Amino acid sequence: MNQVQSHQVLNTKNNYVTIGEIMIRPFRGVRPQIHPTAYVDPSAQVIGDVHLGEEASIWCNCTVRGDIHYIRIGDRSNIQDNSVIHVRHGSHPTIVEEEVTVGHSVTLHGCYVERGSLVGIGAVVLDDVRIGELSLVAAGSLVSPGTIIPPRSLVMGFPARVKRPLTEEEVASLALFWQNYVGYTREYLNEEQ
Repeated sequence: MNQVQSHQVLNTKNNYVTIGEIMIRPFRGVRPQIHPTAYVDPSAQVIGDVHLGEEASIWCNCTVRGDIHYIRIGDRSNIQDNSVIHVRHGSHPTIVEEEVTVGHSVTLHGCYVERGSLVGIGAVVLDDVRIGELSLVAAGSLVSPGTIIPPRSLVMGFPARVKRPLTEEEVASLALFWQNYVGYTREYLNEEQ
């Protein structure tokens, strides 16, 4: 569903009220590109040069602002409630590869998160950071500008540091999070029909 329209109606079929606008809108003539199997909650704001992949999701009260550079969110990745995704003007886009989980109230700013990683609740990941695939950034961590995290790392702290490699069991458990959100995405899209 490409949600580039606005509506202010009582939806009696699903028994909920939408007040205001669905905030998916262009900036400087560039419209967000949202795959039909992706879900964007009506309370989220998605602006400008943003691409959202298959079965990806952006949840309640998120801001994804691709106004001064681009944002790419890969297939089956999820951006959870109250998160902010932004960029650095002209130099650092934000890229979230496939099957990434971005927890509640995370800030991603001008950074790159590789496939299968999890960024925990309340973490902040700043400009020119690269999180290696299948890594876990612990809740509340601050990843300083320019930090490069190797694949399969446990990262935590303020500022964040690599604590150790993830075990095979920990790596395997990362998939459970994005898989759950793919399921939620399907359920929410079905509720809208």
